[in-house]
Amino acid sequence: MTLPAPQETTLRVHGRQVPLAWWLPAVAQTPCPLVLVGHGGSGHKTSTLVLDIAKLLVPAGIAVAAIDGPVHGARRAVFADGPVVRDAFRELWTQGGAVDAMVQDWQAAIDHLVQLPQVDPQRVAWYGISMGTAYGLPVVAADKRIRAAVLGMWGTCRQPSARLVADAQKIHVPVVFHVKHDDAIFTPAGQQDLYAHIASAHKEFVSYEGGHTDPAGEQLQDIAQFLKAQLGA
Repeated sequence: MTLPAPQETTLRVHGRQVPLAWWLPAVAQTPCPLVLVGHGGSGHKTSTLVLDIAKLLVPAGIAVAAIDGPVHGARRAVFADGPVVRDAFRELWTQGGAVDAMVQDWQAAIDHLVQLPQVDPQRVAWYGISMGTAYGLPVVAADKRIRAAVLGMWGTCRQPSARLVADAQKIHVPVVFHVKHDDAIFTPAGQQDLYAHIASAHKEFVSYEGGHTDPAGEQLQDIAQFLKAQLGA
């Protein structure tokens, strides 16, 4: 499926410019569910990871939205993606990651999106692996409007991790945590440790073939099915 161009705006949050993009179903029961997508550390709000899930969810009647990460996409003076942005994020993460700011930015984005007449504020979910978990896990912990989450491909083996451990213990919504067998960035023990701290009574740890790459094939289909089931779509 070819998605139409997203609707876009730039929010202002505590002096920060927060670029937001979203896709609404062309024909859907109104209001429709919403999936928030946290992109990876070398991507941006309309990167392949975001578009891949949007192509599965938007035709199923689910809205999809994403914002640029703190050193990503339109937040940069000169747009870039790939290794340059990945390395900038890794440096930022070692310095604390600007997690509080990203939580604020995502909550402002949710505030904006749930005011749209097409969006059901009672049916919101999160999907973010890798950097989408580094920032998404604190967002899910902080915002009770999020009713389910797909997380993973991140672990306590990457420091600092104390904030993620603390926030994981605040999460009680259904969670599926994805890992890859041959992930060269995060250790199996580190990922299992982060998963163990998630307090939800309804959680699942699932593993797929491959390395630290965007979900595709069976993994991507499983993500879409979980989100559809949790959102009643």
